[in-house]
Amino acid sequence: MNDTLKQLVAMSKHLGDPANDYVILGEGNTSALNTDGTFWVKASGHQLSTIGADGFVRVSLARALAILDEDGLDDAGIKARLMEARVDPETGRWPSPNNTTRPSTETVFHALCLSLDDVNFVGHTHATAVNMLLCSNAFDEAFSGRLFPDEIVMCGTAPVLVPYIDPGIPLAREIRSRINAYIDTYAEIPKVILMQNHGLVALGRTAEQVENITAMLVKTARVILGAYSVGGPHFLTPENVDRIHTRPDEVYRRKLLGE
Repeated sequence: MNDTLKQLVAMSKHLGDPANDYVILGEGNTSALNTDGTFWVKASGHQLSTIGADGFVRVSLARALAILDEDGLDDAGIKARLMEARVDPETGRWPSPNNTTRPSTETVFHALCLSLDDVNFVGHTHATAVNMLLCSNAFDEAFSGRLFPDEIVMCGTAPVLVPYIDPGIPLAREIRSRINAYIDTYAEIPKVILMQNHGLVALGRTAEQVENITAMLVKTARVILGAYSVGGPHFLTPENVDRIHTRPDEVYRRKLLGE
């Protein structure tokens, strides 16, 4: 098992630990970038809590990204393109036809995230506390500001908010549009994507960073839920957020926490 895959397996099991309440059963998926133009992504049908190396598929980054701009694909066509994008983990060539391991339906948005600068690991979860807000009428308002310094340190100045879109290629295209708009606004790569009625995506340079971002966002969700019970959230001002985000001591602390 190469080192990237080893880290991905460990990260996935951590995110899938039932004690964290981030996912149950077959929910969620994870991925990690290799240095040769390929990436590992969870195969359909596997559970994060018990996943091993055989629960991941190696995929061509270029081939997965190309699916984003291919028009006229139905569900069967998308499945075929994902199967064609696979790479044999040992030889680096396309797998034999009898290899039926199928990449996750959300492989394309993983490819999109991993194509961003300094993103090497991605963790997508359906944490209960987060989904309480993502599935509520308060979705936009609840995540319209930052509440406390450590949230800013780990999760950045703001999340990318994505309205509910059918999972698969339509969702990946909307995520691309929203990420591009985020970069235009904040001049940096996002750390968190929140998908309405769906779940959380954490983007990190390291596996540890993905774990820490996920944990902090879950705490944030609990704080927001509590704040609504006593009058509603009191968000920090944009000036407060920018100060925390750029303070040298907080930048240093962020690096120590996995960045």
